[in-house]
Amino acid sequence: MSSELAVEHIETLCIRVPLGRIYRGSNYHMTHRSTVICRVHCAGGLVGEAYVGDEDSSLIDIEKTILTEIFPKVSGLDVRSVERCWERSRSVTADILRDRRIGLVASAAVDAAIWDAIGKYHEEPLWRLWGGFVNQLPMIAIGGYYDSGITIEKEYKDLRQLGVAGIKFKVGGLTPVEDAKRVKEMRKVAGDEFILAVDANQAWLPHEAVEFCKLTEDLGLLWFEEPCRWSNDRKALRDVRAISRIPICAGQSELSASGCRDLMEEGSIDFCNFDSSWSGGPTEWRRVASIAQTYDVRMAHHEEPQIASHLLASIPHGTYVECFHPDRDPIWWNLIANRPELENGNLALSDRPGFGWELDLDFIEKHRVIQD
Repeated sequence: MSSELAVEHIETLCIRVPLGRIYRGSNYHMTHRSTVICRVHCAGGLVGEAYVGDEDSSLIDIEKTILTEIFPKVSGLDVRSVERCWERSRSVTADILRDRRIGLVASAAVDAAIWDAIGKYHEEPLWRLWGGFVNQLPMIAIGGYYDSGITIEKEYKDLRQLGVAGIKFKVGGLTPVEDAKRVKEMRKVAGDEFILAVDANQAWLPHEAVEFCKLTEDLGLLWFEEPCRWSNDRKALRDVRAISRIPICAGQSELSASGCRDLMEEGSIDFCNFDSSWSGGPTEWRRVASIAQTYDVRMAHHEEPQIASHLLASIPHGTYVECFHPDRDPIWWNLIANRPELENGNLALSDRPGFGWELDLDFIEKHRVIQD
């Protein structure tokens, strides 16, 4: 192994950005958007860089886990030994006395930064290094939040101005009848060409989800995401999928490739939106994508366009890159200095090596979280 590619140092930066208002889904709300920037420094000077996650309350714990637990395990390893680095990092998820998501996001940060270093070493963008199926994909925005004070017509016009190809609309916070009315209004305003998916964030019982499906099955919905409560979701999703005519999407709440495999084996989903940043990094996501292809399940990715775009573009069964309106995710729209403009609803990726993103240092400095 070449010593110049050995992990010599890991650097982290945490940023936390206030949102313009409270964003409410079916059973949650957001006031800030946060992320961890991870830089893996190799002995020869090569630096892999990535940002992952949106864990506001556990941001500092994730940073501490990277620096005090993962770095000692991968120090000195060649970044091209990505599977070994991943296995060493994964061990931090074994602590049963803390939130497992802390270790998973910490592992994902290091894994993503290592992949960026590999792309830079080979002078290839990751979308190509991982498979190179396409170099652009349509982008949809997550919206339809409750208590926004914004009309559905205004939201649609704002998203059209932003240039996205569609919306993933929040449901589950009201009754199926009331939410179906909101979705019907969005379809009427947006027209048939605008991509429209819905996301209940695990809010409903199966019979409620089925009721919603019956009320909206003629709207041409792309998918119905996480319609059922988490405690029995695998079988509940299967039942809703069997009864309804709307494709079912889930996977973001799974923590491993095996969890997604079970969703597919159960016949629960048509789309798998596994989140690499919540689940250990691109290495694990690519395993899920391989499994999905054998089950004829299409791949999506929960949020995180800075990483999702490369992963989805690399495979033949990748679908849509997700983002938010700039008010909901000021990080994606402001942290990346060379973010390309959308063209006909598509996000095009460059030939720059690795992830290819240039981070805005002034934005980082303005929103950096400094520990006392």
